[in-house]
Amino acid sequence: MKNIVRILALFFAAAAMTACCHCRAYQKKTRRPLTGTTWQLIQLDGRSVQPQEGRFSLTLSADDGRFTGVGSCNRLMGSFETAASRALKFGRVGSTRMGCPDPELEWQFVRALEATTHYDMDGPMLLLLSDGELRAVFQAVAE
Repeated sequence: MKNIVRILALFFAAAAMTACCHCRAYQKKTRRPLTGTTWQLIQLDGRSVQPQEGRFSLTLSADDGRFTGVGSCNRLMGSFETAASRALKFGRVGSTRMGCPDPELEWQFVRALEATTHYDMDGPMLLLLSDGELRAVFQAVAE
């Protein structure tokens, strides 16, 4: 009886491990590099954001440790640092000062960037976290 239970347990463990192979293959195939990719904001502080071309995007440059982006209508720029443990820290965000149609959402976006402590990636998605709390979700823009 013990052998049957062990065999069943091994069978179910093996089935569980192979069931996720497709997921990992999809993530590996669709993953985009953190730097050099244009990221489009799709969620901010738990609230969905309708993707709009030219608004709420971010691009990180590995060459100089700088980022550029666009908020509601203002251009954003600054520095960033990464570490092997997926730590990510944005420096103070600079921006142009145009009057935008949704200034509060833009300020939330800037605050989320400045509060970021690390990141995670899930396929073509970039997740910015602040001490374990999800602050923003971006989707890679198709090239």
